[in-house]
Amino acid sequence: MPSKTILVVDDDPNIREVICFALQKASYAFETAADGKEAIDKTSLLDPALIVLDIGLPEMDGLDVCRHLRRSTDVPILFLSARDDEIDRIVGLELGADDYVTKPFSPRELIARVGAILKRYGVSLKEPSLAEASLSHGIVLLEKDQRLVTVSNASVSLTAIEFDILAALLSRPKIVFTRERILESAYKDNIHVSNRTIDSHIRNIRAKLTAAGCSDAIETVHGVGFRLGDCSAGSG
Repeated sequence: MPSKTILVVDDDPNIREVICFALQKASYAFETAADGKEAIDKTSLLDPALIVLDIGLPEMDGLDVCRHLRRSTDVPILFLSARDDEIDRIVGLELGADDYVTKPFSPRELIARVGAILKRYGVSLKEPSLAEASLSHGIVLLEKDQRLVTVSNASVSLTAIEFDILAALLSRPKIVFTRERILESAYKDNIHVSNRTIDSHIRNIRAKLTAAGCSDAIETVHGVGFRLGDCSAGSG
């Protein structure tokens, strides 16, 4: 079953930022890729529900990415192109794309196209509210209002940042969080934090949960980031 993630593939960081901001406002979960190879790797890893795919990628363009993906998946694809070229549009649709948007585009129109594709496939990707009172997975329970974490009913003391990182992971248990995504979720003031600092927080959370009897709470996805583990009993 596909994840509830939209994969945004564009080599222009400004375009990625615009798209991701629009998706975030519309309450969609997302991940990003900057080139064709990364797009293929992340599609295999994440099994996204939809891909927003730029045609004009360097080295391996979007049409080639689509050809490659169509050998193994029917994931919906929304093409982006800097050219209003009928040939590109026809080729893209013949390859199995679901829609086509020309740059510059209106973020509102893009979100409408995304919503229409998802509706066509009968998929709802709205993110669960982070305001839920409690989050749990396996033997780990997090009470947001009380700022309390327990493992098999034993209290675990976390710092404020550690609590927010764990809350983000628990809120989307099947999603792989990049370090950038963790930064967006846990650091509310948009301050600059190094990858080393985030890794340190993850190590601390693991150590504290392991001491409480849960050593498989957070998995490392090498080259990408982190995701919630099984949080199983007897793993400590």
